[in-house]
Amino acid sequence: MFVQVIQGQVSDPGMAHAALDQWVQELAPGATGWLGSTAGVTDDGTFIALARFESEELARRNSDRPEQDRWWAETSKLFSGKPTFRDSNDVVVDIVGDPDQAGFVQIMEGQGTDPDRARELMATDSQEWAAFRPDIVGSVAAQHEGGKYTMALYFTSEEEAREGERKEPPPALKAQMDEMNALSVGAPEFFDIKQPWLYSPR
Repeated sequence: MFVQVIQGQVSDPGMAHAALDQWVQELAPGATGWLGSTAGVTDDGTFIALARFESEELARRNSDRPEQDRWWAETSKLFSGKPTFRDSNDVVVDIVGDPDQAGFVQIMEGQGTDPDRARELMATDSQEWAAFRPDIVGSVAAQHEGGKYTMALYFTSEEEAREGERKEPPPALKAQMDEMNALSVGAPEFFDIKQPWLYSPR
């Protein structure tokens, strides 16, 4: 899988939402290999979107379409300043429910010292994690250069996510969390999307 992360500041979340709705209605049918998108705007106006494709080649083919150029030329005007793009061919997806029904999405951006070990830890005790945090219905983790990463966590609701955060994990899961934290370079940045826009191919 290939993921592109787009991020920037917008002053009108409604117009950004309408632009993505337009893309899904008018351009998605011709976007070969598009698997879905997660997007939204935080309380401080930060827009973040994760667009998922079967491969980088198909994502580039979509970007090269004239209609995509026209759409982006208009949509880019919604940003104050230039948005950033981060790509990844190193993507781990963990689905335990239906992320398209998520009521709350939290996106983490950070950097780790050992991406391979982090990947091993994320794949360990998945059933135990699902039982401990039933509010998490899925996640998408994308590795970037230099150990940097973007991770989207999909929750049933913000209320249940906050309740889950307060729970004390069992010893084995706490040990995993402690090791993950030890691999982190500084503290990750969190972006809360309280009204996520979730798109999948029809």
